[in-house]
Amino acid sequence: QVQLVESGGNSVQPGGSLRLSCATAASIFSRSAMHWYRQAPGKQRELVAGITSGGTTNYADSVKGRFTISRDNAKNTVYLQMNSLKPEDTAVYYCNLLYTIFAKNYDYWGQGTQVTVSA
Repeated sequence: QVQLVESGGNSVQPGGSLRLSCATAASIFSRSAMHWYRQAPGKQRELVAGITSGGTTNYADSVKGRFTISRDNAKNTVYLQMNSLKPEDTAVYYCNLLYTIFAKNYDYWGQGTQVTVSA
C-alpha cells in the first residue's frame, strides 16, 4: 500500500507564499509521475501541476509563473512552491502518485491539505 503524506497547507494573505510537501516511503517514487491537484468547494478536482520521473513539468494555465513543482528522489518527496497566491487558489490540495508498468496505471492519493488565501 502506497501512502502519501502531505504537509504545508495554511492560511495566507493574498500575495503570500506557501510550500507544500508530499512524502512517501514507497520505493516506486522515483519511477513515478507526481502531481498536485486541488479541489475548491463546489468545484471539481483539477490538475495544478505535474512532474514526470525524468523531471519534465507541466502546469495549469492558472498557476503558470506562480507555482513550481519539484521533486527530491533521495527524500521521496515532491514539493509545490506557491507564490503570489490569490484568493482563487483557496482549495484542498492533493498529492497524486502515478505509476505505470506493463501499460497499466496505478495511482494513489494523499489525504489533502487545506490552503486558504484571504485578507
